[in-house]
Amino acid sequence: MQAFQFEQSVESIIRREERYDRQAYFFLKESLDFTLKRVMEETGGKARHVSGMELLGGFRDLALEQFGPMAATLMDEWGVKECRDVGNMVFQLIEEQVFGRQESDKPEDFEGVFDFRKALREPFLPVGRELAGKA
Repeated sequence: MQAFQFEQSVESIIRREERYDRQAYFFLKESLDFTLKRVMEETGGKARHVSGMELLGGFRDLALEQFGPMAATLMDEWGVKECRDVGNMVFQLIEEQVFGRQESDKPEDFEGVFDFRKALREPFLPVGRELAGKA
């Protein structure tokens, strides 16, 4: 896909709805590329469609890798606060015919897969901190 086409699609979405920062869409595209690369490594170079759960995992992992302890704060600034938000952006890009879709893909695939904020914060808590209050 051409970078210009993607940028135009993002601008079109933002004109309709300003829920998510434009950078969130660019990061989502980068996350999809990251996830597809991971899948190809696992399948010996064979590309295939990725599930919502796989994309969410790639989104989380890339955010942690690129932004470290600031990942949760940055996602909050971009309006991405839960897994559902990633799914909303995916389906907006599908509507723009930028991302592909299989018949079985649905927005619910992105509902409650994991606690988004916790997944971005917990890796940076001091050891033992995540156990506090569970006794």
